[in-house]
Amino acid sequence: MSRGTVPRRAVLRGAAALAAAGAVSLGTAATVARADSGDGGGGDGSGVADASINAVSPGGVTSIGLALTAGALSWSARRKGTTVVGPSQLGLRLADGTVLGAAGTVLTGFEHGRFEDTWQPVYGRNGTVSDRYHEMRWNLRDTATGTAFGVQIRAYPTGVALCYLLLDQGVATVADELTTFAFPAGTTVYSARDEDAFLPVAPGSIPSTGSATTDTGPLTDLPLTATLGSGPIACVCEASRIDYPRMMLSSVPGQPDTLATYLMRHTARGSGPVQTTSPLDTPFATPWRALVIGATHAELVDNAELVLNLAPALALADTSWIKPGKAFRCNLTTAAGTDGVDFAVARGLQYIEFDAGWYGPEGSTLDATAPIAAIDLPAVISYAAARGIGVLLYVNRIALTDPDNLFALYRSWGVAGIKLGFINDGTQAMTNQIVSWVRTAAAHQLLVDAHDDVRPFGFERTYPNWITLEGVRGNEHFPTATHNVTLPFTRNVGGPMDYTICYGQSRDLTTNAHQMAMAAVYYQPLNFLYWYDAPSKYATPAKWPGLPWFDAIPTTWDESRTLTGAIGEYIAVARRSGSTWYIGAMTNENAHTLALPLSFLGRDAGTHTATIYADGAPGAQPYTTPVVVSTRQVTSATVLDVAMAPSGGQAVVLTPA
Repeated sequence: MSRGTVPRRAVLRGAAALAAAGAVSLGTAATVARADSGDGGGGDGSGVADASINAVSPGGVTSIGLALTAGALSWSARRKGTTVVGPSQLGLRLADGTVLGAAGTVLTGFEHGRFEDTWQPVYGRNGTVSDRYHEMRWNLRDTATGTAFGVQIRAYPTGVALCYLLLDQGVATVADELTTFAFPAGTTVYSARDEDAFLPVAPGSIPSTGSATTDTGPLTDLPLTATLGSGPIACVCEASRIDYPRMMLSSVPGQPDTLATYLMRHTARGSGPVQTTSPLDTPFATPWRALVIGATHAELVDNAELVLNLAPALALADTSWIKPGKAFRCNLTTAAGTDGVDFAVARGLQYIEFDAGWYGPEGSTLDATAPIAAIDLPAVISYAAARGIGVLLYVNRIALTDPDNLFALYRSWGVAGIKLGFINDGTQAMTNQIVSWVRTAAAHQLLVDAHDDVRPFGFERTYPNWITLEGVRGNEHFPTATHNVTLPFTRNVGGPMDYTICYGQSRDLTTNAHQMAMAAVYYQPLNFLYWYDAPSKYATPAKWPGLPWFDAIPTTWDESRTLTGAIGEYIAVARRSGSTWYIGAMTNENAHTLALPLSFLGRDAGTHTATIYADGAPGAQPYTTPVVVSTRQVTSATVLDVAMAPSGGQAVVLTPA
């Protein structure tokens, strides 16, 4: 890919869509100044240094503003008149020292328009996605150098977004991005770096982390969620990151409520070349800086599709081979593989996986073309294919020296997908490498699960074979219940999340019902179940009352609704596939009872049978709390009382009677 190819399409996507809708208005800088700042400006179109403008979402729920004050750019965001982000700096620093957006910027023209559409993802939280926004673009010039650039903003009912436009000027080399987020006083942000647990802190109190081989400072990864006192809740995400370094956020000395953009120079894992600048072929659109906003914590979760709306449209002509589903990790023998296939068939799973070690010692074997002697891989793949089960293979990044030939080989074997391990996300070069792997995998009809510290940016819309990624402190580390009920409002807002479900594990700090509920609460189009287990553990199904829940539940949905929630405390999510609804509820270390109206069924839905998997009497340890199964008849007028033990949960299936 030549630099700027996809971003160039991203620039044109908004303008072309607006033009097609007949909604574009073009104007001079003087027009903006007169209309929005009361300053007549220069009528000759040579540019003005003081102006302001607001994009307001359809329905007037959110707005995002741009201001040019004495030649310096800033932005702000509001929800129903409440400040979400106050006046905050904008700008780019180029490698030659030029600062775009600082004093000396003039406005030369603008475009704006409204866009309304719906589209159908290959898979997702919902069968149809609404894409409605008001867009504005300012064309700008740096008077000191004559450099032309722009800022594009969008206001959606679900949040706001902005990006920078570098116009035709050959190669522009970016050294830093100056975007800041000035939150209201009293804001708490949920900070996590790499695969650490989330820490609720003030924006100015993010702990300093890093090492000699990584970026250092008071840095946090995205997505980052901010609770604004008793007001809205917002999640900072990144979308359409192509040919650009990954964004982190940093505390700002002397500004206790402000976070600043930090472009990564090292990879997250601390290996690979350091890249302090990023050369970009222009015209180029930087990634979108998105702010998903909810009036309530539950609404934030339901507004996550904003990230997808900002990503490039589907790039694949044929997606019939892309199949979401549930997966089981097998031990590294032929017998374990065939047993895993039988287990997958019996338990309604779609995939088995051979993880690290199937082709040799992890981290040292560079050849991923030959399985170890203990695995007759052709025999397992043939056995699986005959029974409708796909096979996934793990590959450490150090074995990806020739991905095109390697992926072609896997496809010739009949492999369904790959799990990429120890990804070095962070720099511009690594962004391009990851995108290239995903594209190459798509060319060979392979699914991709990118593991370790890689972060979402909506690219599953463009290449839906990138079916999931990790970028989170995983459930295999047996985290706290508080961590688990923080994730729906943070990491999972940004995109799909590989969070292996550890049902029936004595190391769990949660109840089994809590683990079960994850299958509905989290958005995981490729969902690994029964982590750390072997099929023999479930040879007596009566001992494991949660099995029918996992057998039945899908991984992608026709409709999703978050019924209630509070970050770090509790959550309940309802998701529909066909005519069946699945509800997952989880709590932190405190027992909690939720009253959940079933009005989402609709008045004409009739009677449903509710199969309820609930916590029994709390055990000495959460994992010893039994799962109690019951059934009852319900209608849309029913209010379910969902009682959860400490670190507990509940799972409910609603089927038409």
